[in-house]
Amino acid sequence: MPFVHSDSVNVHFRTDARHGPTLLLAHGFLMDTSMFDPVRNVLAHTDINVVTWDARGHGRTGYGADPRFDYWDLATDGLRVLDALGIEHAVVGGVSQGGYAALRMALLAPERVTGLALLDTEADACTRAEETYYENFFDEWCGTADLHALAQDLAPRLIGGTDPQIWQSWITRWLAADRTAIRPAADCLIGRDSVLGRLGEISVPALVLRGEHDHTSTADKSARLAHALAGASGVHTVAGAGHGCALTHPVQVATALAAVVTAGTSYTVEPTAAAGI
Repeated sequence: MPFVHSDSVNVHFRTDARHGPTLLLAHGFLMDTSMFDPVRNVLAHTDINVVTWDARGHGRTGYGADPRFDYWDLATDGLRVLDALGIEHAVVGGVSQGGYAALRMALLAPERVTGLALLDTEADACTRAEETYYENFFDEWCGTADLHALAQDLAPRLIGGTDPQIWQSWITRWLAADRTAIRPAADCLIGRDSVLGRLGEISVPALVLRGEHDHTSTADKSARLAHALAGASGVHTVAGAGHGCALTHPVQVATALAAVVTAGTSYTVEPTAAAGI
């Protein structure tokens, strides 16, 4: 089971160990690397090397010596994963908070990021209304409220689609986990900074994709993101999907991801280094 040390944190990651172009994906909040299993299965017939990692406080990745972190730290974690695999260049992306990390990777190391795959995400900070909502929600989640009821209500909104089996699989994991452990990650989510004003620094090909019924990454937020990225060709919408379209509509998402990987491969001057995989 591969880990890489980043700061004081041991970051868990997965790789397909293929020698084609690399697609590094970061998962959404309350998820882990397995949220990309449906997409990974669709892309299994290609030469794309899909690499995913567990964000701090999620999956098999803890917090290290200091639980305080921000999305710039997660961006550094993603770069350390690439280092561990000997990969110099990659298309990077993610869902929701994973997109926050991907954007910051492109700003921290533009020479290494050949494309962006931004799924159900945005570039701005929380509004005050969003901060209040999240603060109240995580007070309940980490407190004494009925976690089962909270999880049952959250799953359809966080994931979307129409398949209760997908929702239930994640509800079961949430109920089995330490409900208080997510608090530092929640603080990171609520306190994130805006990078909207810096997106003009990014010129690589960029996919901006959202589920049609995503009420978190709204059409307006996605449009602002796409407009600010020179390499984006508008917003791609997955019909019938919600915030977790990578889980519920993997064929449509994988097809879009493969296209941006192809564009990123064409963009980069040097081939992706795959030594050490």
